[in-house]
Parts: sequence; structure tokens; C-alpha cells
Amino acid sequence: MPEESEITELLRKVREGDQSAPAQLLPLLYNELRVAAARCLRRGRPGHTLQPTALVNEAYLRMFCRSNPSAADKAHFLAMASQVMRGILVDYARARSTEKRGGKVIRVEGIENLDLSNKKVDPLKLLELDLAMDALAQENSHLARVLELRYFGGLTAEETAEVTGRTVHSVRHDLRFAYAWLRRRLAGEPQISSSVS
Repeated sequence: MPEESEITELLRKVREGDQSAPAQLLPLLYNELRVAAARCLRRGRPGHTLQPTALVNEAYLRMFCRSNPSAADKAHFLAMASQVMRGILVDYARARSTEKRGGKVIRVEGIENLDLSNKKVDPLKLLELDLAMDALAQENSHLARVLELRYFGGLTAEETAEVTGRTVHSVRHDLRFAYAWLRRRLAGEPQISSSVS
């Protein structure tokens, strides 16, 4: 396993604009990125045509295509990659559902049964989840970020605490609250306030 300091140094070079740093960084983080991609795809719909390798490659290209990411360390970089992977999967789901419905995206009933921990999620439900996460981000961006890091990024509570600068205990509390908020939103129930500090 690569030294954390080597990854941190390469991320510093990336922030400073070193054009060779991204190519050096990818092999060091590839296995962890691939595990995160596989986790995202397992939670996606069955028979997904995207493969973990393709998702990693697309995420990496998106991260470095327009500008260099400003990640401070490995955990922060992996968190950023998880956000990009979420975007790719949502874009893919939108395209698939649009193709199947002749250009129309329709609301799916029964979204309240979405299991955020293990169940497969079909493209339309993924779109509903994305909309609900956006609504949570509007109300409480911290809760949405914690949920995204955990659900899409597959970061542990400890890694999420490191990225967000909070304690593991508060991250676990935030996750419980965010899951409850999201389930209520997806079920169409009245919301409880998400103003958790």
C-alpha cells in the first residue's frame, strides 16, 4: 500500500498544477477507487452495463478534465471521487430512463421502500433519490454530504469524520438522522427539521 505521505504530496502537486501528478496518483488510488465504484454499482440497478473500471475512468477524467481537484489528502480525494461517481450514475440513469420512456422521465411510486443499505436501485428510483438528496442539501448541506460520502462513496464513519472534520459519534448521529429524513422525504411524509449542527 502506498504511503499516505506520498499520496498527500502528489495531491499537493496536483493543486499546484503539476501536469504529471494525476498520472502518478491514479495507480496509487486505483484499487480504492475501483472498490468504491463497485460498491456504487452494486447499489445500482441489476444488470448495469457500466463496469467498475469504466466508472473509475470516467470519474477520473471528469475530475481532472476541467481543473485539478483541490483535495488535501486521500480521504478528501476519495470523497470528491464519490461525488463524481454519483453524478455519473445519475446522468446514466437519466439517459436510460429517457430512452425507455420516449424522452419522458416519470415519477415512480413505491420509492418509500428504497433500502439505502443494500437493495438494487433502478434508474428512476436513483433519480428520485438524487432529487431527494438535492432537497436535503438545500435544507442541510452537511447532512447531505455525510450521507453521500457514506452511501455513494462507501467511506466508513471514521473516514467520513476525517473528511468532514467531525467526530465519529457525530457522523453516526448525522447518518441516522439523514437516513430518517431521506426515507420520510421519499415516502412523502411531513419532514422533521434537519437543522442539526
